[in-house]
This record gives sequence, structure tokens and C-alpha cells, in this order.
Amino acid sequence: MKKKVSNFINYNPYFIQFIYTLIVLNVCALILESYDELRQHYSFFFHAFEVFSVAIFTLEYFIRIWISDKTKEDKRERINFAFSTMGIIDLIAILPFYLPFIFPFDLRVLRILRLFRLLRIFKLGRYSKSLKTIRYIFKETKAELSITVFVTFVLMILSSTLMYYIEHDDQPEQFGSIGDAFWWSVATLTTVGYGDVFPVTAWGKLLSGIIALIGIGFVALPTGIISSAFIEKIQNDKKKHPNQTCNCPHCGKKIE
Repeated sequence: MKKKVSNFINYNPYFIQFIYTLIVLNVCALILESYDELRQHYSFFFHAFEVFSVAIFTLEYFIRIWISDKTKEDKRERINFAFSTMGIIDLIAILPFYLPFIFPFDLRVLRILRLFRLLRIFKLGRYSKSLKTIRYIFKETKAELSITVFVTFVLMILSSTLMYYIEHDDQPEQFGSIGDAFWWSVATLTTVGYGDVFPVTAWGKLLSGIIALIGIGFVALPTGIISSAFIEKIQNDKKKHPNQTCNCPHCGKKIE
């Protein structure tokens, strides 16, 4: 029975499509509910859909805990699933609905908890092949991306410190601290350039130009790492699952 349920919940295309659609509809409902006019006129439908969704997700969560115990001897598999990444995401997706019934939250806190409903979109990672591929790519390139992020953070701290000492005397309000200069560093290094904070001295402009040029390379570096990992992943998948074809003995055409 447990094996049949596991095959149905993990491999049945109709069930997977149903959960997939339900997650997308939940995200759409969260967006539509942010409009005051829609929330006032259709509050009953929003609430009914929320109850229905939470009931389905709760049932799915406990079923997955039940089927995660594949052997009778080892009961720790259920605990391992509950504390796994997908298990925690499944729990957070339904927890904000039940917490107000347990603890007397203030309405403002309740609104914050409702934002956690958006985390249901991460449940798509279990069903979507594309999201599984993205998760695999980030896992494989974790070391390279971590080094890039660390070097970028050090560069932002260094440039913020230098810019603070260069521009503080001329712009004490804009560059009042290294923390204020850090915002300029983020906008410049990412080549966004909002224009709200900018240097006015000659040395400040020179440093800003250097940081902007360096930022072009550092922004492109993670993109190149992820792109190469995607290409390698696609090539490996093609090697593992080649198109098996054979030729017809009569006409010579390829047969799938």
C-alpha cells in the first residue's frame, strides 16, 4: 500500500499536474488578494480557496512523511525527511495558516505570516524538471559562486571605505558613514547606477570609474559559471539518454 501511494504521489502525471496547477494558482491568488477592491468583493472565495489549498498541502505533507519510511526497521527516515530542504519548505507553506489558531497573533503580525504563502512556489522544485535542473546547477557550482560572492563583498567593503574617506568632507550627508558609502558601492559595482549618491571630487570620480569597470567583469563572472554548468549538464543528459534509432530494412529510413 505504501509503495502504491509513493508511486502515485511521485510519478502519477495527473497528480503532479494538479499540485503544480494548485501552487501556481496560490501564487496568483496571493497577488490578486493584494488589491483592496478584489479582496473586499471576493474575500469569501479567497478564504475558501486558501482552506482548500492548505488541506491538500497538509494531506500531501503527512503522506510524504508516511511514505518516507521505506523500511520498518529504520524509523529515522521520517525525521530525515521532515528536516530536509523540501520537507521544511512543505511545512512552511502550510504553517502560517495554523499558527493564528494556536497563538494569539496581532493582525499586523498575521499579515507578515501570510507572506510565507509565497514560499509555496518553491514546492514546484519537486515537480518541475527545469527547477530541478536549476537546483542541480547551483549545487554543482556552489564553490565557484561562493568564491565570487566573497571576492565581490570584499571589493565592496574596500571601495566603500575608500569612497568614505574621499567624499566625506565634501558630501557629509551622502557619505556620512561607510555604511552609507556601501549603498553607493552596490549600485556602482552592479552597474545599476540609481544616481541618488555619486562622487563630486576628482579622486572620487576616478575611483567610481574603476569600480564600475571592475563591476562589469564581476557581474559577468557568475553568469559565465552558471552558463557553462548548464551547457555541461545538457551535454551529459544527451549522452545518458541518446535518441535510439534504427533503420528500416525496406526503405532505409530511420525509425524511432
